[in-house]
Amino acid sequence: MSTKTSSRSAGSPAKVATASLIGTTIEYYDFFIYGTAAALVFPKLFFPEASPLMGSLLAFATFGVGFLARPLGGVVFGHFGDRVGRKKMLVISLVGMGAATFLMGILPGYAQIGIAAPILLTVLRLFQGFMVGGEWGGATLMAVEHAPLGRRGFFGAFPQMGAPAGTSLATVAFLITAQLPDTQFLAWGWRIPFLISSLLVVVGLVIRLTIAESPAFAAAREKKELVKLPIKEAFRRHPKEIFLVAGTYLSQGVFAYITMSYLVNYATTVVKIDRSSVLLSVFAAGIVAVILYPIFGSLSDRIGRKSVYFIGAAAMGVTIWPAFLLINTGSAFNFLIAVVLVFGIAMAPAAGVTGSLFALVFSREVRYTGASVGYTISQIFGSAFAPLIATALLAATGTSNSIVLYMVAASVISVISVALLPGGWGKREAQRQIQHATDEEDALRGAAAGA
Repeated sequence: MSTKTSSRSAGSPAKVATASLIGTTIEYYDFFIYGTAAALVFPKLFFPEASPLMGSLLAFATFGVGFLARPLGGVVFGHFGDRVGRKKMLVISLVGMGAATFLMGILPGYAQIGIAAPILLTVLRLFQGFMVGGEWGGATLMAVEHAPLGRRGFFGAFPQMGAPAGTSLATVAFLITAQLPDTQFLAWGWRIPFLISSLLVVVGLVIRLTIAESPAFAAAREKKELVKLPIKEAFRRHPKEIFLVAGTYLSQGVFAYITMSYLVNYATTVVKIDRSSVLLSVFAAGIVAVILYPIFGSLSDRIGRKSVYFIGAAAMGVTIWPAFLLINTGSAFNFLIAVVLVFGIAMAPAAGVTGSLFALVFSREVRYTGASVGYTISQIFGSAFAPLIATALLAATGTSNSIVLYMVAASVISVISVALLPGGWGKREAQRQIQHATDEEDALRGAAAGA
């Protein structure tokens, strides 16, 4: 194969999108197995002296602290992603995430090392969050900036698919190990999903090393348009967009982490649904989401990104109350329907278009930083402590209606925020997106190719 052919292959939109999908799947597998473990294992192993309620609160608190490090990760990785390249940052984030997850898998519990156990768990979670803070922006930009005209929504959905795909893998891993007797599961079975991560990281690393750098970044570097302090420039040029991105993503983060983490705990401990049935339902919802994300991403190329995201943000708020009604019946089948309805279907329009919508709000010189910071700010105020807030609301009110109101409020904020984002609606906006790409992004790509 010639060098030129090899280069084209490395920069193929399909190959880059697939590499982004595989990478984010592994990253989110790592991040999500923690959420499942926080619901099923950590209260007993790392907080055994606390009451069941307090143990759950403390476990979900350690789950939340991972998000506190995400904005810092977004700033640091965004800085170097906008300065030295997207690809290098993606390799570093993948290796760092895998190392933290492996160490969690071999971490002794409270019975072995006392208070050091939850402290070390929290430190590793913070490091994990830091690495994930740099993952999403880079993977999204690689997919979107390599995408051809009129297909940015479709290819931008691929890194987003990593979230439900990672959830499904994490759930399957725990579903298999959960078949062990409780004593064996708590003693060593829960560690297997964490240790498997190291094998997945090797696969992802090999794939990521074979793809080409983003053409938009290469063009900006060739034209000497790189900025010295991307975080400063991002807030100078796009302050409104950063905070609107945060508000737009708010409901998606809240719904995802309550569905993926809190509802596992709620279903097994409050409404007494079998643990295996609950995990199987989350897996099924993840598969549905993986299928629907690229469909809605492609739809956004025809009717506009804002239009599709708006549909998803509204659908989440509309479906959560009937979903809880189904869950509260205590039926495993109804739980399946509820989780698929919310996590698999209602979230799909918004999640499928998140990558392309958020990335292309920002100018290319600060795109990694701007998208990452807005995304991670939202996760502090939304995703981070959503399971903890849901647990506290139920304890304080005694009814899941309080959780529903909390989630509906998040949905309303997202609906308003996406409406205020730059850009229009419908087919006319989709045509404007293509014209904009023709005038700017693809002109830069041609300049990079000729350099």
